[in-house]
Amino acid sequence: MSDKLHTSGQLIDYIDRIGFLPLLNTGIAEWSADDVVADDCRYHILPDGRWKWPLWEWKGIILQESGCAYGKFFDKKAGFISRQWWPHFCNYRRSRYQQPDPYSIEGAIMLTLQQNNSMITRELRAACGFAGPKMRSRFDSYVTRLEMGTYIVIEDFVFPHDKHGNRYGWGWSLLTTPEMLMGKNACKPPCTPDESYALLTRHFADILPGLSDRQIAKLLG
Repeated sequence: MSDKLHTSGQLIDYIDRIGFLPLLNTGIAEWSADDVVADDCRYHILPDGRWKWPLWEWKGIILQESGCAYGKFFDKKAGFISRQWWPHFCNYRRSRYQQPDPYSIEGAIMLTLQQNNSMITRELRAACGFAGPKMRSRFDSYVTRLEMGTYIVIEDFVFPHDKHGNRYGWGWSLLTTPEMLMGKNACKPPCTPDESYALLTRHFADILPGLSDRQIAKLLG
């Protein structure tokens, strides 16, 4: 991309135009937010040893202002999907990932989240009984699978503040379901999963012309 992006507003416009955009590099050249923003918007260390990463700080702004979906959608890597394309992506992806059994661990996670509308990850983990440091990675694997299946999305990011009121850290993911975030109609377009898949493959062939049909199928699967 020749003209790099400098603001969250420009990145929102780009996401709306391209439809699908991972946050960080996935091995596909120039197909990530980190690839298309200007260098001073990427992660860098300040002279005093602190770090600054405008792109990371834009994530919540983008979600609130664009209405797009965000989560681990691309081979367990996080990215944005525009509101226009979300219904077809959700329609096809859910045909590949079975709806969680209500009596399974994933089903219990979904029920807890639905009862509370939205929860940060650590609150949801505690509410589901995943206590202790060794349980964190196990719980995260269940949430990642639910995100890959489009049953959970990230609504926003919550940051802690120090005693001076300054925000710090990487932020906590605020989880919800796409139905609560966008409404039920946004998760089921008036077509079959196969029809959604056909539209998706054509779109990916347009935005990523260097990929083979097999590579596109892997991204969508």
